[in-house]
Amino acid sequence: MKLRVLSMVFTLFVFASCVKNKIFQANQQAESNGKSVKVEEVIQGSSYTYIRGKEGNEEKWMAVTSQEIQTGEVYYYDQGLQMNNFTSKELNRTFDVIYFVGVISKTPIVSAEKQMSGGMGSMGSAAGSHSGKVAIQKNETVKLEKKTGEVTVAQLYTNRNDYTQKEFEIRGIVVKINEQVMGKNWVHIQDGTADGANFDLTVTTNELPAVNDEITFKGKLTLNKDFGYGYSYEVIMEDAVVVAKKPAGQSM
Repeated sequence: MKLRVLSMVFTLFVFASCVKNKIFQANQQAESNGKSVKVEEVIQGSSYTYIRGKEGNEEKWMAVTSQEIQTGEVYYYDQGLQMNNFTSKELNRTFDVIYFVGVISKTPIVSAEKQMSGGMGSMGSAAGSHSGKVAIQKNETVKLEKKTGEVTVAQLYTNRNDYTQKEFEIRGIVVKINEQVMGKNWVHIQDGTADGANFDLTVTTNELPAVNDEITFKGKLTLNKDFGYGYSYEVIMEDAVVVAKKPAGQSM
């Protein structure tokens, strides 16, 4: 009789453990939106790390902001922006399909809803961890002398509403370029001025300058633009054209 009772207790314990484990796995999968990939190949670029991996039985290419990724490891990710026939000039390679991913991690990524339920502190953490943008540092060596009436980066941020209704020109030094994201080149310029923590202007364009070029763009500002996948901007100049360019080391 005792053996039967012990056997029943052990069976119930094993069953409860299995149920608990399945619940944990289900919660873990829900938190990460069920998105994970086993890395089979890594190609490092200057701006992006390219990953070939398997998600279930499907093989896919992904691109994340440049970072260390280990082959053979499983990584979790949040959202992926699909790009078809994407050509990386740096790699001299065209991908039939590639996904640009904002966040990748070795641990499951908690969903935005769960983080929001944790209060304002969690919301702030979610916003920081789900940014698809590359962090840009202020280049302290950039000091452009502006002519009277010439717009500065600081003025753009201070009087941003004045520059959304009309085209204008702005001159700056190229400090960063992300090529062919969502069909555009994303150019960051600085001129040495700042409005608080705002010292860098992002410009989308079909033009492809080089880092350290002194360049003048013409276009309009867009405010509070959210492209999704972590690409959101308080201020951005879209579809700009180049009206003047001075390669690094040359005079305008």
